[in-house]
Amino acid sequence: MESLRMAGTWPVPTAAAVVVRADGTVAGAYGPQDQRFPLASVSKPLAAYAALIAVEEGAVELDEPAGPPGSTVRHLLAHTSGLAFDEHRVMAEPGTRRLYSNAGIEELADHIAKAADIPFAEYARQAVLEPLGLASTELSGSPAKDGVSTAADLARFAAELQAPRLLSPATLAEATAVAFPGVGGVLPGFGHQRPNDWGLGFEIRGRKSPHWTGAASSPRTFGHFGQSGTFLWVDPEAGAACAALTDGVFGPWAVQAWPAFTDAVLAELRAA
Repeated sequence: MESLRMAGTWPVPTAAAVVVRADGTVAGAYGPQDQRFPLASVSKPLAAYAALIAVEEGAVELDEPAGPPGSTVRHLLAHTSGLAFDEHRVMAEPGTRRLYSNAGIEELADHIAKAADIPFAEYARQAVLEPLGLASTELSGSPAKDGVSTAADLARFAAELQAPRLLSPATLAEATAVAFPGVGGVLPGFGHQRPNDWGLGFEIRGRKSPHWTGAASSPRTFGHFGQSGTFLWVDPEAGAACAALTDGVFGPWAVQAWPAFTDAVLAELRAA
């Protein structure tokens, strides 16, 4: 795909990108597919997938208490627990604000580790990474921000997100639908959004503006981006997913470049 070459114009030392169709085939790739990059917050969808598997396995339930008083597993996954961004400090009543929170994902991981009697990184390896063949991916450290992976591994995860084998389709559908509709909050890097739609571990595009995906992205698009210049989106209406990894830092360049890149990818897919 010629559109993927746009990643080579980004002001970062190295970039890799890949597009995966709904049937799991790779539509195109650019850059070093096997180079490991820091995921930053693109760690969260992988951690969330492990949490959803824990729900299906019966280790935890979505609506059981977890995190601060009044919060549940569902609140933690949907960034509505009331916890601060990077502090285990309560800033709001659960369910009232979309407070994007690394601390919430970390508390969720601790909750699952206690319930399953296994460190969360090991649980995620056994539940997600190993079954999908993500041999170059790790979720050591904070499951909210310290993961590392490759474009090739994220392509496999993107295929799973379009045709799940590890989760039931019903669970994935719930995870990629809006949780706590109407709740507003700040989308990091893109300002206050009302509503700030989020699923269970996945940000949902909805009608947000500005946004890191494209103007042509469907409202059903879901995914995540990270401060290490990384992103992963799945557009069910386009029947495709795209991941990009860099060794740069998210900034104004990404706010400008990523939407145009996404629109170019979608246009090329639709013209094929």
